[in-house]
Amino acid sequence: MGDKFSRLAALRPARGARDNLEALRAPDGDVDPLARLLGAGIARNHYGEHLSIRNWFATPEFVEPTGKALELLLRKSSGPQVALNPGSNPRKRPASQGEGHVCGAMGDPERWLFLDTETTGLAGGTGTYAFLVGLAWWASGGLQIEQLFLRDFSEEHSLLQQLAERIAERPVLVTFNGKTFDWPLLENRFTMTRAIQAPKLAAHFDLLHPARALWKLRLGSVRLMDLEREVLGAERLGLHRFGDVASALIPQYYFDYLRGGSPDPLAGVVKHNQMDLRGLAALLGKICSLLDEQGSLEEEDPLDLFGLSRFLERRGEPERAQAACSQALRVGLPGEFRPQARRELALLAKRKGDWERAAEIWHELAGDSKGGMEACEQLAIYYERRRKDFDRALEFTQLALMKLERQGWVSRDPLWHARRMRHHEKLMCRVERLRHRINGSKSAPLLEKAAANAGAR
Repeated sequence: MGDKFSRLAALRPARGARDNLEALRAPDGDVDPLARLLGAGIARNHYGEHLSIRNWFATPEFVEPTGKALELLLRKSSGPQVALNPGSNPRKRPASQGEGHVCGAMGDPERWLFLDTETTGLAGGTGTYAFLVGLAWWASGGLQIEQLFLRDFSEEHSLLQQLAERIAERPVLVTFNGKTFDWPLLENRFTMTRAIQAPKLAAHFDLLHPARALWKLRLGSVRLMDLEREVLGAERLGLHRFGDVASALIPQYYFDYLRGGSPDPLAGVVKHNQMDLRGLAALLGKICSLLDEQGSLEEEDPLDLFGLSRFLERRGEPERAQAACSQALRVGLPGEFRPQARRELALLAKRKGDWERAAEIWHELAGDSKGGMEACEQLAIYYERRRKDFDRALEFTQLALMKLERQGWVSRDPLWHARRMRHHEKLMCRVERLRHRINGSKSAPLLEKAAANAGAR
């Protein structure tokens, strides 16, 4: 029997050694029932003590983004802008002088730190504490999670000191709405200590913004729990949120505990934070797979493809944006989004210099009740500048004017009437210019004939 078990154990995938985290002191069950309830140990440094809850999960599995995916995520990052070679492994990119630390951290996912906080309020400000700071990083092919917990506000210095040490080890932060809430709050708490300096970040990936661009069209809400259920496949990843704690109740549970109430609800708060960290890591993998040049988009929802197209276009990838938008239309984009998608394709073709393809799409849109005016105006520009067909250009300009008149003059926007008048004047100027050019082109042969007759005399 022992021999059979040894052979079965040999079939398991090998993992490297776990991180050598500092040892924790076991809690005294009689003195600290909360630590026993949460499965926590006591972490200690020269500022004092706080609780530390550590767990390792096999899912989500380790993700190593390609250089292109990292480049697209960094183009609007508040951290240092570093161009990565999209065809190479970002970890092996040679760093130029002065950027070795930054490039090495950004290119190595094992030096990334996922962060999510639970606080005493959602308004922020100097009176808001982060009583639970959840951290996670890739380790041994899976996700190592460490959650730092304040049993009392007097332990904040100890918690922040350990947080600063973790960020120094892994200076690339990955959050969900962390640029707006979590990190500014923590920076403020570091400042309030007057003793612990806020650590410097090599980069900060806030996944809320790409998630909103990619999935808001389909889901409306891009809360992390909605993304887990609708996009990531929560059941497959083992992200079970049955009986999850409502975020709005978390501050009250903590205050009740501080006032001597039962600590039992805090176990649900720790579980909630743990699920957020695992969902955040899985979301990073999903976003990077979509942004990867070699990634397959065959199974993606058409609305997600349209969102991806708009995301890529805004980040200077017109070729890939055009391909994603075309595929979204081909696989069945809902009818209310099809005119908008065709408009995007026409604009992409125009920027590319494919005037014929752009004109073909504008012709399809000219009869649309909402976008037809823009299509007619674009066709007028095309026939005037590219084809030198002034009669057709005039025809489409007059059609655009007609569609503008049909829009009416009723709007609550105080600036709408001024914009409409400017647009009307612009079209009228085009009409006058085209009429002048048409009349000029018709009179030119008569002038040439008169000149020839005068020469014959």
